[in-house]
Amino acid sequence: MKLDAFHSVCKRAKAQRGVVIVGVCNVTPDSYSDGGEFLHVEQAQKRVDVLIQEGADIVEIGADSSRPGSEEVSASVQLERLAHVVRYAVSKIAVSIDTMHPNVADFCLREGALAVNDVSCLARPALADVVVQHHACLMLVHARGSQADMKGFSQYEESAYGDIVREVLEEWESAAKVAQGRGLRRDALVMDPGFGFAKSAQHSMTLLKRLDRLTSCLDVPVLIGASRKSFLTLVDEGATPRERLGASLAAAWIGIQKGAALVRVHDVRDTKQAIDLMGLMRE
Repeated sequence: MKLDAFHSVCKRAKAQRGVVIVGVCNVTPDSYSDGGEFLHVEQAQKRVDVLIQEGADIVEIGADSSRPGSEEVSASVQLERLAHVVRYAVSKIAVSIDTMHPNVADFCLREGALAVNDVSCLARPALADVVVQHHACLMLVHARGSQADMKGFSQYEESAYGDIVREVLEEWESAAKVAQGRGLRRDALVMDPGFGFAKSAQHSMTLLKRLDRLTSCLDVPVLIGASRKSFLTLVDEGATPRERLGASLAAAWIGIQKGAALVRVHDVRDTKQAIDLMGLMRE
């Protein structure tokens, strides 16, 4: 069963270093960090190989950019971008698919992917049906509305949240309840607080700072995706996505210290080095 395989991968990674490293492979022309770099089949396959060589436990492949203002890509276009690289990757490593579309998820799970990452917080409940059908894992990202509605990176009304930790938890649990009502097992869920999704830079920073409140309240693993995110420019205004490595590594380590079980990153080798060194310091 896919869920058992997913849990085995996570258990093995946590035994080795205490956290699961999810490496990002975007086969998109417009992702905020690396759009266009891995759009062609050969480039995407090479990216998968690099992520594996650098130490990723899971490779996450997405064909629909989640940058602010981006319109959702049709299922047919996503599949055109994804098909070859998914088939290539599943023979080498555990694969997660970044999609909100049930048809895309169904195809990729049939091909051997183990998990689906949904950045819409289950805007399409039918996605949960697909995950249930394949006995897979659902990584559910907190969000409010579509990324197309956001004006820009980390641009969101500061007054939109009162107690952001409580509200994110409540809204995520509401989506999780819908998924469970459609037959998804509780242990098939992974929670992602959604840094940058319907949140200002300060909202995301507060979530990271108080992540232990989330992890202590939940009975499911928490995944964080802070890598190269725009909220990190609070410590270095004007830094491009690739210039945010130091802050990305710090955010990953802070998240791990506060209970994150998985980290989604672009720079796998650097992240693994930082985690392994910190691990040695605890021995």
